[in-house]
Amino acid sequence: MEARNRKLSDWYGKVQRAEIKLPRFQRFEAWDRNRICSLVETVINNLPLGITLILEVGDKEKFISRYLSTAPEIDTRVYEHLLDGQQRLTALWRVFQNNYEWETYFVYLKALDEFDGDEEMEDHSAYWRGRYYKKSGARYPLWCDNPAQTLPRGLIPANLLRPEDIQGEIDTWIKQALEPVQPQPGDAAGIETYYQKKQKVSDVIKDLRAVIANYNLPYLSLPAHTDKSVALNVFINMNTNSKPLSTYDIIVAEVESVMGRSLHDLEESLVAKSPEIAHYEEPSKLILNTAALLQNQLPNQRGAWGMDKREMVNHWATLEKGLQRMARFLKSEGIFDESRLPTNAVLAVIAALYRDIPESGDKLGQDELLLKRYMWNAFFTDRYENSAATHAFSDFNALKRIVCGEKKQDGTPYGLQDVPIFADHTMVEAEELMTAEWPKRASIRGRAVLAVACRLGGLDFSTGERLDKNNIGARHYHHIFPDALLKEAEIDSFLALNCALITDKTNISIGRKDPLVYLKDRYQWTLESIVNERLQSHLIPIAELSNGGYESLSDSEKNEKLSSDFKAFLSARAELISKAARRLAEGHQLSAGEFYSNA
Repeated sequence: MEARNRKLSDWYGKVQRAEIKLPRFQRFEAWDRNRICSLVETVINNLPLGITLILEVGDKEKFISRYLSTAPEIDTRVYEHLLDGQQRLTALWRVFQNNYEWETYFVYLKALDEFDGDEEMEDHSAYWRGRYYKKSGARYPLWCDNPAQTLPRGLIPANLLRPEDIQGEIDTWIKQALEPVQPQPGDAAGIETYYQKKQKVSDVIKDLRAVIANYNLPYLSLPAHTDKSVALNVFINMNTNSKPLSTYDIIVAEVESVMGRSLHDLEESLVAKSPEIAHYEEPSKLILNTAALLQNQLPNQRGAWGMDKREMVNHWATLEKGLQRMARFLKSEGIFDESRLPTNAVLAVIAALYRDIPESGDKLGQDELLLKRYMWNAFFTDRYENSAATHAFSDFNALKRIVCGEKKQDGTPYGLQDVPIFADHTMVEAEELMTAEWPKRASIRGRAVLAVACRLGGLDFSTGERLDKNNIGARHYHHIFPDALLKEAEIDSFLALNCALITDKTNISIGRKDPLVYLKDRYQWTLESIVNERLQSHLIPIAELSNGGYESLSDSEKNEKLSSDFKAFLSARAELISKAARRLAEGHQLSAGEFYSNA
């Protein structure tokens, strides 16, 4: 694409003739008075403003459209959709119409200023005056509409500068503005002065109008055959607002146009009824991804654009129930919030599958067992490391066939062997878990390690309080082998296997103590078996944690022993987490004791 030039008078004419409109997904005007004044000053001083973006319209508009604010609503052919530049073009149109209700705009010219005691302003600057109404209905201040009082202030109403043929209106305004200095008949000197001033005002307005009419506002043009999704993508990337539009903003506007329903209202109602949904992901994203899957579209931006918005709203109850059941399911599996969720790729899949899962009976148990296997495999395979939306779409369709009891051409039912996540991916090895990153970072494997401990309801080391949805926000990421201790030996402490969620107070009380020391501290006031139960609820290998005795060693000896002890700890915990993950991926319930009794 190449930038093309277009005079402001041509832009103005297209708006006036309704040849250019806005896609309905565009936000409404949002610029404040100061930003509008800055825009006008840029134009009247003939400074560059930036480029706009249009989409050429062929035989049919690609998007539901609307007129620019206050523009004539003429039923005529639309030639262009304004994708970027709405705020600028709307502000220019309205300023030169001077049709803002609560302010009137002027251009200040120092050469015409004869008013004493007014505020100092820069020559060729834009000026707005706030307006208000009195009980009589009159719009104040009255002087804004009185040419005889605006001209002495050096102010030219912006509407006199609009780029169309309005010479009669200009002449009338000038006549009214100069009425107080109208000379008496026979006053030759006064008549000459009057006409000189009249010509001066007329020339100033004429010059300003020429600058405005010929001002170049360049644009990029997308051809009419541009795919709708491509045009939207370009629009989002070029959007110059301080808060760019999201895909959800666009869908919201399209739904309101098609259905006359507010998607925001539906979303707010959903979150009000089921606030836990928002714990896992931004509700707007969950809504779009789930709705896309329910319409056999990819759970991503492209799928959201491609789905039928009318169908989404018509089947809102199904979507809502699926998201509610998804949140309850995750909570039952010990996943309480987004910060502890290994991958959000599973959310829409689970929510959409609930459309075909009954609410009670053996079939419910059978289907939720399938969901458990799917979710934990998603956490502990590489299935969603890349191309998550595409893989989620493929897995969803295969899982749906199983849930719905569909059969293949040979008459056999679909099974796990037909689901890519089960057929093509194996669970990670324990050795791979040893390199998993700190779970506070957004890494699938690191959070998956933590998710297993959450599933077991990790008990606080000091209080024995069980982890649940009510207290997880108060838990802190604790280094089991203290960070300070490992840092002295130049050992990376920020590994998922070295993390446990415990309360802040417990975390502070442990500090940088050697593991053996803080274990002994607890044995002094409670039974060793109780301390062990609390550690086991996090799948922490107690024997490997019970090393210590670094105090009497030289630095090199301490570092060597610490390195060996830490590796042994990581290896032992990786085995425990790996075994637990495999049990979960098979659909089993978990009990921490089973892994220690078999160890």
